[in-house]
Amino acid sequence: MSSFGPVIALSNLSNNLLQTLACGNRVLDLLEEEPQVEEVTGKEEIGYEGAKVDNVTFSYEDELILGNCSMNFSKNQIIGINGKSGSGKSTLLKLMMRFFEVKHGAVLVSDKNVNEINTSNLRDMQGYVTQETYLFHDTIYNNIAFVKDGVSREEVEEACKKASIHEFIMSLPNGYQSQVGELGDCLSGGEKQRIGIARAFLHDAPMILLDEPTSNLDSLNEGIILKSLKEECANKTVVLVSHRKSTMNVADIVMKMETDRVS
Repeated sequence: MSSFGPVIALSNLSNNLLQTLACGNRVLDLLEEEPQVEEVTGKEEIGYEGAKVDNVTFSYEDELILGNCSMNFSKNQIIGINGKSGSGKSTLLKLMMRFFEVKHGAVLVSDKNVNEINTSNLRDMQGYVTQETYLFHDTIYNNIAFVKDGVSREEVEEACKKASIHEFIMSLPNGYQSQVGELGDCLSGGEKQRIGIARAFLHDAPMILLDEPTSNLDSLNEGIILKSLKEECANKTVVLVSHRKSTMNVADIVMKMETDRVS
């Protein structure tokens, strides 16, 4: 049987080379891709005093996503947003992050158009949790701590406690130094999601945008996280997108989104 080893190895080498070339091509495609929006620099830094979506209409590849959408987002509030799939909930958060350019209407932060705010300044004011949490091939600790310069171990652990992930991490043989694997494949969807939420707590931005943050979690972990959000919302704006009624219970205001209106 051992005489077949080199033959099998050569066969595997061919497959590995094909996979490597495919991955390399994807990386090159990504590097060559033009950004959706240009980075803004050279503007005066501003502080956070609330946000507003003012009569925004947005289409993507000729498909209407938002039509004349207007919302106010005040400090000291958790604003819940629900609606059917495709109603524009996730797109709204991306427009507030300025991942896409608003050409009809305006997104305002502290009464200033996001198109005129330094990109780095805007990012400092916003914490964003997506439906899919991207993890680097690194330790759990490094996957959380990178969001804040000069962060302490205690701050990371406190953020993880708020996100209901600390006990799980400590149950691992290497604790916070455990490797997450390629794209976090050593962790479940719920565990990755809670790491994403821990990042948001650690970042401690005055505006927190959450896109289905508890979709992969059981009711116990969801309850702990929502309680933490409620305790954290002083002087902050929390925008919480979810289809779960239980998640909306924590909101001070709930808005329902449809393509052509908000109620």
